[in-house]
Amino acid sequence: MLGVITEAVTNGRLDPEETAERQDAAIAAKYLDELMPLIDDLPEGHDLHRALQLQSGIHPTGEIAQRGPAPLAPVAAPGSSDPVNSVAVLSGREIDVPAGTANVTTYALMGGDDIDLCEVMGPGVRVTLTSYAMWAGHNVYVPPGVRVRDETINLLAGNDVRSDARGDGSNGTLVLKGFSLMAGHDVRLAKGYRPKDQRSLH
Repeated sequence: MLGVITEAVTNGRLDPEETAERQDAAIAAKYLDELMPLIDDLPEGHDLHRALQLQSGIHPTGEIAQRGPAPLAPVAAPGSSDPVNSVAVLSGREIDVPAGTANVTTYALMGGDDIDLCEVMGPGVRVTLTSYAMWAGHNVYVPPGVRVRDETINLLAGNDVRSDARGDGSNGTLVLKGFSLMAGHDVRLAKGYRPKDQRSLH
């Protein structure tokens, strides 16, 4: 949901005020039918809108198949997608983790990836990022509302979880695991969610 809104912002469809309103509404939503109006006018959200309709018991024609709102749940069940694995040696790449992924494992030596978790995170979602790094580190991007738990083991190293990326868990939980030697990872709010005056600083 938040990933769709971010894509729409990138494509110039939403102004900053409307973007903030839709993001806040998505995070506060308790039922699926509260989410659909937030993306029904965005081409980027067509597939997600259809999936939400089906989960809510609403056919594409608009006919309601069942009474009462459906509880909010991830569109893709955690673990329904294959684990993501990456190796970065003196290099790195951009990784967009797909919805339904429960585990991401990375190995880095003097390198690092840009790992985007906007599509996979959501209410009730738990993603484990296990990284083994030496003289290296990843940039990890999360949407608002994600709680970050750091369970890594570090030697002359450590992770930096930016203050604006420390959510309350309303949009899922990211668990950091693994081992770092003279290395560390940077967890930050995804670019589409940062105020304009902060984007140039990172």
